[in-house]
Amino acid sequence: MAPLPPTKSDVESALRQLALPDGGDLISRDMVRALAIEGGAVRFVIEAPSAAIAGQMEPLRRAAEGIVARLPGVEKVTVALTAPTASKPAPSLKIGGHPTPQAGPMKPEGVARILAIGSGKGGVGKSTVSSNLAVALARAGRRVGLLDADIYGPSQARMMGVSARPASPDGKTIIPLKAHGVTIMSIGLMLDEAKAVVWRGPMLMGALQQMLGQVAWGDLDVLLVDLPPGTGDVAMTLCQKSELEGAIVVSTPQDVALLDARKALDMFATLKTPVLGLIENMSVFACPHCGKESHIFGHGGVAAEAAKMGVPLLAALPIDLDTRLGGYAGTPIAAGNSPMAEAYATLAARLIAEGHA
Repeated sequence: MAPLPPTKSDVESALRQLALPDGGDLISRDMVRALAIEGGAVRFVIEAPSAAIAGQMEPLRRAAEGIVARLPGVEKVTVALTAPTASKPAPSLKIGGHPTPQAGPMKPEGVARILAIGSGKGGVGKSTVSSNLAVALARAGRRVGLLDADIYGPSQARMMGVSARPASPDGKTIIPLKAHGVTIMSIGLMLDEAKAVVWRGPMLMGALQQMLGQVAWGDLDVLLVDLPPGTGDVAMTLCQKSELEGAIVVSTPQDVALLDARKALDMFATLKTPVLGLIENMSVFACPHCGKESHIFGHGGVAAEAAKMGVPLLAALPIDLDTRLGGYAGTPIAAGNSPMAEAYATLAARLIAEGHA
């Protein structure tokens, strides 16, 4: 009889056996983040006190991976390292408020291109596509930023495995976090995750303006902006108030998703934002037991819509369990080596070759 999968307590007990050079262990020092157990697969993130210390912790990461791998019932272990940006916190830094007047469309200094990633409705995997595309572009050698502009439902901090509050040396400049080679900023890092964001349009517009203009993005080849679903204030503000290279629309194949995707396409057309292409997500499901493919949400709907609109179909991405697990654990699937990672690498290579990233 096969052993049962480990519990969270089992994993934490194993990690307590790894003593840190300056005292304590990974658990007692609260350095383990996003611990997830799905069957025999265990994933977690080790958050170092600083980027400098993280650079010395690879042996500890391997040791943690090894000690958990030896637990009964463990089939696969994935451990990532991350660290907050070391800078003096500024608790008085306020996010959200009425936007300040702009002389014209804005593009953060040092950022070569801004790509918006949108969808007509929620639940189509737009944020998953955004995080994995960011990682794939970084692995291809691009300098990449990822802005989580989904103010009401931010998820990129969790998907990218970061949790520290961004610091500010002067109460105005915001220092973003970094993970998997990507520079990250999310409203979710600035607010209590248990609190709802109860803001009207001007507050949303002000928050987006801050995250574009006050964040120290540095020199980037491309900044990906993960938009909220739909055609509301944030998407409109980004298109009207910033210099966009273009937009990518994510949809699933079924008719109800395409109805809303068409609205997103129409919004970008109305606001004169070029649509660089469509991505069909959850395109097909391959059964891990029999290998048979099933088109759960239909097939070819996004490709047909792309042809009708005269824009490219950039990718058709399948439903994949490891992709979901990676996002839940803070290690995007694109950071590893798998067919899904290759699919995102191909998408990244196409955008680079076409001069969009």
